[in-house]
Amino acid sequence: MTAPGNDDGGITTAGASLPARSGRRAIAVPAFTVAASLLGLLLLWSFAAEAWPSRAFPPPDQVWRVLLNDTATGELPYHLGVTLGRVAAAFVVAMVVGSVIGVLLGIHRRADQFFNPWVVLFLNIPALVIIVLAYIWFGLNEAAAIGAVAVNKIPNVVVTVREGARALDPRYAEMAAVYRFGPLERLRHILLPQLQPYLAAASRSGIALIWKIVLVVELLGRSNGVGFQIYLHFQLFDVATILAYTLAFVAVMLIIELLLVQPVERHATRWRRRPA
Repeated sequence: MTAPGNDDGGITTAGASLPARSGRRAIAVPAFTVAASLLGLLLLWSFAAEAWPSRAFPPPDQVWRVLLNDTATGELPYHLGVTLGRVAAAFVVAMVVGSVIGVLLGIHRRADQFFNPWVVLFLNIPALVIIVLAYIWFGLNEAAAIGAVAVNKIPNVVVTVREGARALDPRYAEMAAVYRFGPLERLRHILLPQLQPYLAAASRSGIALIWKIVLVVELLGRSNGVGFQIYLHFQLFDVATILAYTLAFVAVMLIIELLLVQPVERHATRWRRRPA
């Protein structure tokens, strides 16, 4: 008689369960570490506020009360939504315009040589200068605000996507010519699959840069949004409200990073992790 569980199927099943358990432990350990780290930061903040009582350094519970109160009144959701709308609009404009320019420069060498100084110039212009000039030239309006943020990001997208366009495999273009692909088919089946990792990298760095610039745009020339609220309460020396709005906005951007940006990036670069 053969002992149960000693056949090949039993061994395979038992062996297959080990990586699954190891994977769950690998996920649980970083999550626990992150939670412990944030708890330690919160305790340090509490102890520091207790040791140095000051209006300029409010304790966490005071910031939490402001957060709950402004959420209940609708102030926080409103201003947070306005800012996120500007982030989304500027992100879309920067990605579309930057990707088109990047592909054109990556494919056409002479155009790249001619316009590369322009790209370098815009890469090195401070964000504050672009924002101020946009408000002076186009007025204190929504289009100027979103345009200023997008212009700050477009050169970064151009540089990243240009590298991807330079690395395009010409064999796929030849295949598309043989099968007489139309422009949309070339875009969908030839261009975008090869540019996916570069577009994902540009998207991730774009989100990280844009949401910071949006706050400056709102601080300088808008009458709503998280940046405006931070500036308003700066004038009132209300540090608790400044921290409440800042932490709420950072939390939302982290959620977007974890639930949207990182999964898209993993999907776009999944081929790199495939074994040979």
